[in-house]
Amino acid sequence: MNLFRILGDLSHLVSVLILLNAIIKARSISGISFKTQLLYSIVFMTRYIDLFFRYVSLYNTLMKVFFIGSSNYILYLMIFKHNYLKSQQPTFDEFKIEYLLIGSAITSLIFNYGYNFTEILWSFSIWLESVAIFPQLFMLQRTGEAELLTTHYIFALGIYRALYIPNWLWRYYMENHFDSIAVIAGIIQTLIYSDFFYIYYKKVIKGMNFKIPV
Repeated sequence: MNLFRILGDLSHLVSVLILLNAIIKARSISGISFKTQLLYSIVFMTRYIDLFFRYVSLYNTLMKVFFIGSSNYILYLMIFKHNYLKSQQPTFDEFKIEYLLIGSAITSLIFNYGYNFTEILWSFSIWLESVAIFPQLFMLQRTGEAELLTTHYIFALGIYRALYIPNWLWRYYMENHFDSIAVIAGIIQTLIYSDFFYIYYKKVIKGMNFKIPV
C-alpha cells in the first residue's frame, strides 16, 4: 500500500457513490449506460472470485465486497427500480459489448500469468476493465450531452485509473514489483479517458455547459 494506491481506491469509491447518488437521490438513470455497469459487474465478480478462498487483509476484503455488492446493486436499481428496459435509454445505449467480452476473453488466454481458472479470470477482468467505459462514452456521444453527476462519475473513474500509474512506478522502484498486464491495460484505459479529461476541464471546471462533440 502507498499513498497513490489509497488515493486511487478512494477515487474509485467516490465514483461509485456519485453514481449511486445520481440514481437514488435524483431518481433517474438518465445518461447512465446499463451496458457499462453490466461490464463492471462482470469485472468485479471475475476478479474477486478469490474472495471465497484467499484472505489478504481486512481492507482488501472490504473493498472486494463493496465493489461486487455495489455493482450488482446498481444493476438492480436500473432494472427493477427505474425499469431501464422500458425507458428510452436503450435507444442510445447501443454499443456492441459482445466485441469487448470476446476480445477480453481472447486476450486473457494469450496474456496471463498461468493457465489456471483464477489466473485466466483475473487477466480477463483486467482487460475487460480497460474497455468497460466504452459503452458509456459511446452513449454520451450519441446524446451529445450529459447530466453533470454522470460526468463527475466518469471523471472520478478516470482519476482512479490515472492514480494507479504512479502507484505502479512506486511499487517498481520501492518494491521491485512490476505487473506488466495491469500496467499495459491501465495505460490503455487512461488513454481512453484522456479526451474526456480535456472536455471535462473545458466544459465543467471552466463553467461551460457540458456537451460531447458528436
